[in-house]
Amino acid sequence: MNPVPPGRIEVITGPMFCGKSEELIRRLKRARIAKQRVACYKPDIDIRYHRDAIASHSLHTHEAVTVVNVERLRAELFPILNDVEVIGLDEAQWLDDSIIPLTMELVHLGKRIVIAGLDMTFSGESFGSIPQLMAIADEVTKLSAVCMVCGAPAIHSQRLGASQELVVVGAAGVYEARCRRCFLPYADEAGSEQLELPVGS
Repeated sequence: MNPVPPGRIEVITGPMFCGKSEELIRRLKRARIAKQRVACYKPDIDIRYHRDAIASHSLHTHEAVTVVNVERLRAELFPILNDVEVIGLDEAQWLDDSIIPLTMELVHLGKRIVIAGLDMTFSGESFGSIPQLMAIADEVTKLSAVCMVCGAPAIHSQRLGASQELVVVGAAGVYEARCRRCFLPYADEAGSEQLELPVGS
């Protein structure tokens, strides 16, 4: 018997408002058009637009199963694994480091895994397992947004305001895209300290 051919890992990353979720949705829909069997998942922290779908800020959607952690992702996925060819995962920055060995296991089983997530926190530091996933990926697509201050290409997610909550799930009005010049880590427009981590594509 011939061994299972290796699959493929694709990572889509960048700041908020750059179109990560929209690109993930586009790839999953193309896979469906090609008659490939698709399963999609996202962490249950992200329910901004839909509980049972991934959604771009432009409100394009694709059905998805919400999972609380990687262990639950495995539990949801493996019973149907023989019937799945393409696996989509949105907001992967919120999943723990065990997503890396799971991704490697899936790719060795011949699956195509398409992962979207923020690569940097509000402070400009690496976010979760995204950098490691980028390192093992077959393809990395790093998107940029438009700086809401000057219009230049933006690679940062700027947290607005000075809430002291650790995590603030939000979109426009809570975060905005910023270029290097206009990005203000740790401070709001008035210089107040920030502790929040962004969620969004």
